[in-house]
Amino acid sequence: MLMGPDTKVLVQGITGHQGEYHAQSMLDAGTNVVAGVTPGRGGSKVGGVLVYDSVMKAVNATGANASVVFVPARVALDAVLEAIDGGLRTVVVISEHIPQKDALIMIEYGRLKGCRILGPNCPGIASSRYGKMGIMPTQIFKNGRTGIVSRSGTLTYEIVSALSEAGIGQSTCIGIGGDRIVGTSLIDVLEELESDPETENVVLVGEIGGTAEEEAALMIKKRMSKPVVAYIAGRTAPPGKRMGHAGAIISRGAGTASSKIEALKGAGVKVALSPSGIPALIIALITV
Repeated sequence: MLMGPDTKVLVQGITGHQGEYHAQSMLDAGTNVVAGVTPGRGGSKVGGVLVYDSVMKAVNATGANASVVFVPARVALDAVLEAIDGGLRTVVVISEHIPQKDALIMIEYGRLKGCRILGPNCPGIASSRYGKMGIMPTQIFKNGRTGIVSRSGTLTYEIVSALSEAGIGQSTCIGIGGDRIVGTSLIDVLEELESDPETENVVLVGEIGGTAEEEAALMIKKRMSKPVVAYIAGRTAPPGKRMGHAGAIISRGAGTASSKIEALKGAGVKVALSPSGIPALIIALITV
């Protein structure tokens, strides 16, 4: 998966309010946070984590191989490019309101350099085994074998909470972000979950806009052996109106909830009518 036993995390923007708060939350979740990066603040500490002036200095000193980015949108591109040039293999971009042009540049550069970009505008990764990289509230998670991939952060939390209350634990949960342009797709994560020995079944959380869920349905039908259940948000959304994320907009009849649900059902995926319906679908899989 994108986070494993050898993941060493650095936090870019760790001395900011959000960076400091979530760095401590990641430490509390058991994440191996080895460094922070804020230019001009090298030598200081946040939650016992040493801060460096640059990614390269942090990598050379700690062997960090992954980053979580908590910097303003106007400097996010520079921060991500610095992380990629520092040799990091995974960069989780929490920052929102990043211009599409900047997102395209960081994602393409990451591909050229062999670095996986998660986001931008995503909640990150939560693993019952290795902690978290991002902002997910780990207190709602329960150790188990259900993998989750989602375009929506808040819906993810609602579904995870419902699963945990039903006694269904999670293996890894990955939020890819709701912007129109993201570095890691539903298909990318589904492939990771398919190959993950700790994951037995998968929950896909989608929403209106774009064709990501239809493309994921084709992949599920052709290449996934593990059972998948899903929930698609926005069934009552009016055409042409953005609902929540920049990517959650229906235009010219494309990207509707009904088209996504139809495609998923055609791939053998059971689709819940509400987030609270997901646990029953998973229980049905487990008891078959």
